[in-house]
This record gives sequence, C-alpha cells and structure tokens, in this order.
Amino acid sequence: MVRIVLFLVGIALAAAGAAWVADQTGEVTLTWGGYRIATALPVFAMALGVIIVVAVVVWSLLRMVWKTPERMRRARRERRHARGRHAITQGLLAIGHGDAAAARSNAESARRLAGQDPLALLLHAQSAQLDGDRVGARTAFNAMAEREDTRLLGLRGLFIEAQRADDAVAAVVIAEEVLKLAPSSNWASHAVLGFRCAQGDWDGALKILDNNLESGLLNKQSYRRQRGVLLTARALELEKVDRDRARETVKEAVKLAPTLVPAAVLAAKFESEAHQVRRAMRLVEAAWLAQPHPDLADAYAHVRLGDSARQRLVRVETLAAKTPGHVEGALALARAAIDASEFSRARDALAPYIADPTQRVAMLMAEIERTEHGDGGKARAWTLRAVRARHDPAWTADGYVSDRWRPVSPVTGRLDAFQWQAPLASLPSDKGPTIEFSPFEEAMLAAPTVTRALPASEGLAEPTHETTPQSVVPAATQDNVPPADKTERATAVVPEAPPAQSSPSEGSPSESFPSQASTPQGSSAPLFRARTDLGKASNAPGAAIPPVIPIVRAPDDPGIDDEAPSDEFIEQIGTPKQQAGGWRGFLARWGGS
Repeated sequence: MVRIVLFLVGIALAAAGAAWVADQTGEVTLTWGGYRIATALPVFAMALGVIIVVAVVVWSLLRMVWKTPERMRRARRERRHARGRHAITQGLLAIGHGDAAAARSNAESARRLAGQDPLALLLHAQSAQLDGDRVGARTAFNAMAEREDTRLLGLRGLFIEAQRADDAVAAVVIAEEVLKLAPSSNWASHAVLGFRCAQGDWDGALKILDNNLESGLLNKQSYRRQRGVLLTARALELEKVDRDRARETVKEAVKLAPTLVPAAVLAAKFESEAHQVRRAMRLVEAAWLAQPHPDLADAYAHVRLGDSARQRLVRVETLAAKTPGHVEGALALARAAIDASEFSRARDALAPYIADPTQRVAMLMAEIERTEHGDGGKARAWTLRAVRARHDPAWTADGYVSDRWRPVSPVTGRLDAFQWQAPLASLPSDKGPTIEFSPFEEAMLAAPTVTRALPASEGLAEPTHETTPQSVVPAATQDNVPPADKTERATAVVPEAPPAQSSPSEGSPSESFPSQASTPQGSSAPLFRARTDLGKASNAPGAAIPPVIPIVRAPDDPGIDDEAPSDEFIEQIGTPKQQAGGWRGFLARWGGS
C-alpha cells in the first residue's frame, strides 16, 4: 500500500514539473561550428530527457553484455554448490539410517562438487567410519584438523579413532591439545581428567578440576564433591607412605564431601588413633545416615581401640538404631553379636531376612550354626544356599563391580562413578521363585557319610558312622527320551544295590539317602534320577547292576564294517561253517579237495 502511494506521488510530481516547464517562455540556441539550433525551452527539456533515457539504456545493455560471462560462471558455481549441498544432505541422512553404500556414494559426490565445504569433509569421515574404513576416516579428520574452521572437529574425530584403536597415549595427547585450544571443551577435560586419575597424578587432576570450575563446566556443589573424591584417592594412596600428609588431605576431603564413605572411614581411623573418639563417631554417623555401609559399621565398632566384643556390640546397636529396618544395620549387628557370642541376638537381627537371604546373610547364618552348636550339616546347608542367594550391594560403576572403592570408572573414566548398590546380576528374575534344595539333593551334596534316612520334614540327620559305600549309585542319564518315557522316568525309583558285606555296626549303603518315592508331593524334583537303560531285571531281588556298561556307538559314527567285502559274482548259500584248525583242518581241506 505504501509503495502504491509513493508511486502516485511520484507521478503527480513528474506531471507538475512537466506542466511548469511547459508554462515557461523563451528559446534555447545551440551553436556548434557552422550549425545553429534554436528551439523553445519545453522542447529542449523534452529532448534532453529522451537523450538521458537512451544513454542509460545503452549503458545498461553494454554492462549486461560485459558481465554475462561472469554471471554464467557464478550461476554454474551456484548450481554445483547446490548439488553438493544436496549430496551432503542425502549423505548425512543415509548415515542416520545406516545405509553405508548410499552414504559412500553421496560422500564422493559431495567431495567432487563441494570439496572445500566443511560438511563435505565431515560426511566423508563419517561415511568411512560407517563403512569400517579407519584409514579413510583418519585421513578425513587429519584434513579437517589442518583447517582453522574445522580444527576442533577434526581433533575430536582423531580422538575417537584413537580410542577405537585402543591407543590411549595418542588419545590423551589429542585431548591435551584440544584443552589448550579450547579450555572449556567438556569432552577433552573429561578425557584428560580420567587419564590423570588412572596414572595417579592427583595434583594434575586437581588442576584440571579447578580449570573446569573457572570455565563454567562445573557448579560449586559438583566441584566440592569431585574435589573431595580426588583428595580421598590421594589420601588412600598416601596412607602407607606419608601418614601426616594423608591425615591432612583426608580432613579436607571429609569437609568437602562428608557423605563419602571411604573419606569418612579413613578420617575416623585417623581420629581414633589420635584418641578423638567423639569426633570419629560423628564423622561415621554423618556418612551412615546418608549411606549405610559395612566399612562404616566396622569403623564405628572399632572407634575405641582395646574395647571388648560386648562393648563393640553396644556401640553397633547404637549405630544400627539410627537407620531402623536397614539391612546393613542388621548385618553389622549380627556380626558384632557373633563376635560377642550373643548368638540369639544375632539370630534375631537376621530373622527378617532369612526367607529371602543374600549371600552375606546366608554366610552369617552358616557361621552361627557352626560356632554355636557345631552343626556342620546345617552350616553346609546355609553355605549351599549362599551359592544361589542374591548378591549383596557392591561398589558398581557402569556395570563394573569392584571389590573396593575407586575414584573413577575403569569403563568410561567418569569421576565419582562408583556407587554402593546391588549389581545387575542380582536383580530379581521373573521366572519364578528361587529353587530350594530338596532333602535328596542336600544329602547328595553333603559330605560322604552314611546317615539314616529321615522324612523330608525332619531334615538331615547328624552323621553317625563314617564308612565307604560298597555300591555306587548310577549317574543320571541324558534327558533325551520321548515324552512318554519322561513321565515313566519321573516316577521311577532309584534301584537298590545288593546289601554289602559289612559289620552290624555299619549302615547299609541303600539306606544312605532317601529315595525319590519318599519325597513329599509338591517339592522340587531331585537332580539325580533312576536310569532306565539298565533293564527291568535290575529291580528284581538279588539282581546286580552289571559292572561294565556297554559302549554305544554315536548316531553319526559310521564305525568299522564288521562284514567282509562281498563278491557280486559269487552267491553264498547259507552261512559258511567255521573251519577247524590243526590236523583236522588239514584233513578237512584235503578231503574237500
């Protein structure tokens, strides 16, 4: 609308000017050599305007003709650049959905059409990575690292390739170079920090941490926590080398990260050695309220050197009362009660966790049974349950389980990655409840002693006489029989061996283990089953199991041909008789001839 108004205003001004010129009087005379031109003023103004317009048109035409080649080159270059950008776009999309052939083809087109474009270099490098061409990828990233605008991107690609080639030295050198060019680079500082921690260069790691704080990569809270982790790692390393320096370091660490378990444990140890019992207890209690841990409970129990086991039990009861219902408190209380010979107190502490025990709970119960009553059978049963029990919490980082705390993850190099939690292998399964041992299985896995067969409800009896069985229970066969035979096998009974010749005081081996028929209904099936390939005669009274098991040829073994090669031109009638040897054979052959 504004343009229309301005156009109309321009036309009105031009008309007003033309009318003003037409109203003017006078003549214009032009003399040039022998020529003289005289005309009125309006006509002269009109002629002058026409000359100016014609001159402008001619100049425009000449300029257009002069610049036509340049315009054609620019248009051709723009079309080439557009085709290159299209190839780059299609190549990046092909990399996105994993089409290596299309990515490689578009990368070649982009390098031919727009070779100097940074995105073309990036497409070439990524297509080489997708195609598994490590040499081509490094070449492309080296070309990018030589350019000013793509140097950081090229170094990043070279860092990734060095990591894939397991060249840690080259990766760290590249990361350090990037850190000099761009101190605020997050990935470079992370890589160099992890390398410094892996080398044990805690001073260098602390400098990088300070640089991250100045660059804005860390906030104040994260900085305090990570600095406490690094100081704790240095104090643990100096504990056996320079105890005075380790003490000062861990004091600073526990101020920065009071809930860090190893820092609290080491600080409490140093305070306990300095007879600062109250201060040591406060350090452990602060960390315990944030994360109960067995190392904290052990440090709290031994905070005063020379205390008796009962005094340690009272102190652990105070610590466990601060987190009621937590399994670590119950385990610590049970451990202290066992050391103080308060076995009933230990059983009461572990009672809520016996139904679904962890490995530590089962091992503590085994120790209670062995120490309190000397019951080796029940101790072995609890030890067997510990094998199949859930795992206890451990120091875990990125799926890696460690037996001790570490400042960085060995998988990713991440600082403060280890957490006290249950490993992934101990997560509950959805395949049903935990398989419990049957009485028969517990007896088979127990020590080689002869016991009296008891019902399943009474459990295993104590061993009465140690002797060597005179017969061997046959091993279970491979479960590859048809379904009809599986039902028959499940209901089979272990065949009884013949009574061995032994003294009246020794029990019969057939009474060593209860049979499958005596297993209560609804209990889990035993692992050992009766053999069905020995024949029905083995169940008869007095029948013995053959001592030698015949060798059966495998289905895919052709074996050795026992038959002699047959002659197709000779027809044998009947079975040839066996030829006698000696004089009888000679006479038989002589008479037959």
